Amino acid sequence: MKIQTEFMTTIRSEKMSIQKSKREIASFLRNLNNLEKLMPVDKIDNWQSSEENCSFKIKGLAKIGMKLKTEESNKITLTSEGENPFDFTLDMLFDDTAGNDTEVQLEFNADMNSFTAMMVKKPLKNFFDMLVNNLAEQN
Repeated sequence: MKIQTEFMTTIRSEKMSIQKSKREIASFLRNLNNLEKLMPVDKIDNWQSSEENCSFKIKGLAKIGMKLKTEESNKITLTSEGENPFDFTLDMLFDDTAGNDTEVQLEFNADMNSFTAMMVKKPLKNFFDMLVNNLAEQN
C-alpha cells in the first residue's frame, strides 16, 4: 500500500481591480520577460527570461523555473520547468469589470507535502499579492 505524501496545495492572491483593459493585461503577462518588472528586486537573483519561459532564484530559498503553457481568453497558465522544489502551475486570471478596469488574481497550484505547504503558504500568498499590486503600478 502506497502512502500519499504529497497533495495539491492552492494559494490565491487577492483579487485586484486594475485600470487597464483585459487585452493590455493579457499582452503584458503573456511575455514572460515582463514578469521581471513585477518581482521584488531585493528578493530575486539570477533572473533569466524569454517570451515563453523564465527562471530566477529566490534569495535564501530555491531556484524557480516556469514556462508558458496555455493562453485562454481570461487566463494564462504557466507551469514549472527545470529543477524546482515541487511541480506547480500558476494561473494568471483576468476578467473585465465595469468601465476599462480588469480584475486580476493569481492562483498557484502545487504538489507538495503538508510540511512544505505549511512552511510556504503564507510567504507565497504575500509574494503573489505583491505581484498583483506591482502589476497595477505598471504603466
